[in-house]
Amino acid sequence: MLFFHDLGDMHEHPLIESLRSFLAESRRVVVFTGAGISTESGIPDFRSPGGIWTKYQPIDFREFISSVEARRETWRRKIAVDEAVSQAEPNRGHRAIAHLVAQGKVSSVITQNIDGLHQRSGVPDEKVIELHGNGTYAACLSCSKRYELADVFAAFKLNEVPPACDCGGFIKSATISFGQPMPVEAMRRAQHETKSCDLFIAIGSSLVVYPAAGFPAVAKQNGARLVILNREPTDLDYLADLVLNLEIGPTLGAVTGVD
Repeated sequence: MLFFHDLGDMHEHPLIESLRSFLAESRRVVVFTGAGISTESGIPDFRSPGGIWTKYQPIDFREFISSVEARRETWRRKIAVDEAVSQAEPNRGHRAIAHLVAQGKVSSVITQNIDGLHQRSGVPDEKVIELHGNGTYAACLSCSKRYELADVFAAFKLNEVPPACDCGGFIKSATISFGQPMPVEAMRRAQHETKSCDLFIAIGSSLVVYPAAGFPAVAKQNGARLVILNREPTDLDYLADLVLNLEIGPTLGAVTGVD
């Protein structure tokens, strides 16, 4: 296992070259991303000090369903968070991944993120597998009708009545909340892609949230190489063929030549 902690001249560093070689030798790469790739776009990691989960107790999905006040508070928080992060743009790391997808090197991007920045960077929607949903729009929990956030926010701000669909169902941000079942189809696709790849690159994830964090081990068990790129060590580093504790955008930019 190879570790790389020092930035130095990344373009010429042998471990950057190792990652380039891994990519060149692979025919089917899966990229798995966590919050760390988006912090470089100004979106805070909810779990880190000062993150939203240090300020608010998460609202459980069952509470959202059973309590009008929980639904009201959920939408208050959603509006506050969106005002803070809605100006975020894809960064160099997102663009580098989009470049690898466009080349046909990366078959899919599995993400724990809900910010939609992979799609905005140019990754086709069908190539992105969102394990925790998408926070850029809302949907009815009963009939799945899509609602744009701007419309929902405007109506909610008038009287703070939690939004409801024409069918009578509750409207919620299209994300997976605590206590809400993981999306079956996204998990199925992620499992299939993980088992089918020959190189699995985990980027910006602490690899502690399961079941999503189990995918790197699944990839290794099925014969793939494993690369972990994260600023801090993870509990799965011992499994990896290459570990880079570095800033994500500059590293991926150096590997791919993307500015």
